[in-house]
Amino acid sequence: MESNSKIKILLADDHAVVRESIHKFLSRQDDFVVIGECGDGSEAVSLARSLNPDVIVLDIAMPNLNGIEATKIIKKNQPGSAVLILTAYDYDEYVFAVLEAGAAGYLLKDINSRQLVDAIRAVNRGESILHPIAARKVIDHFSRKEKADDQKATNVLSDIEMHVLKLAAKGLSNKDIAAELCISVRTVEARLTNIFNKIGVGSRIEAVISGLKAGWFTVQDVSE
Repeated sequence: MESNSKIKILLADDHAVVRESIHKFLSRQDDFVVIGECGDGSEAVSLARSLNPDVIVLDIAMPNLNGIEATKIIKKNQPGSAVLILTAYDYDEYVFAVLEAGAAGYLLKDINSRQLVDAIRAVNRGESILHPIAARKVIDHFSRKEKADDQKATNVLSDIEMHVLKLAAKGLSNKDIAAELCISVRTVEARLTNIFNKIGVGSRIEAVISGLKAGWFTVQDVSE
């Protein structure tokens, strides 16, 4: 997204009152524009294709096509659109399935409006956002797994890249990582891009999962 353009948002939730409420406070943001809304997964896929939004705020439990399947299709058709899941459900199978489908974030509906606004901006920048409950499920799940025999050695990443990855695993934003390491945000973005390229992933979440599976860091490392 260009700095002088607004973030184009598509809302998909089967409860009209929820959509109306979200639409109302998102529209108050100077850098947001809600370009469409719908109440089922099939329509979300169709609108995503025709409107090409920057961010799609998507519920999981919807008629005709659930949010997981909708995410798969949307990310196949428009890989540049970020899908942010906003749901009332924190079931393990939902969290893992939707992240595997390509969602950039997973939030529960107990968050406040400011947290949602911040999350939309973050996923539009290419960052990944997880509700603390979802983040814990991901970390716990992969930390219990044994190291895969074919995982890449830790020397694939430089010391500074490993440090950046660990900070990302703790949930720090690019801005926070930059402040922690006394470097620019642009340098952090470049470091993350290098990390993704080196280990063959396309997002923070995938990179963190790879690091946990490989044993590069532990739950304790990223929980301190």
